[in-house]
Amino acid sequence: MGFFQKILHYANPLNLFRKSEGEGVNLRVMHGINKVSMTMFLFCLLYLLIRSFSR
Repeated sequence: MGFFQKILHYANPLNLFRKSEGEGVNLRVMHGINKVSMTMFLFCLLYLLIRSFSR
């Protein structure tokens, strides 16, 4: 259950660029890049699914 909660937390646009407390700058940047890449992956996966069913 914790895995899906993390995915939903990352997919929430309100949490996308929120600062986490107690992290250094490099770690925050790394987490921000991971959030953006995961969001892009989910959107692309959704696009491919919609495209495959529309044909």
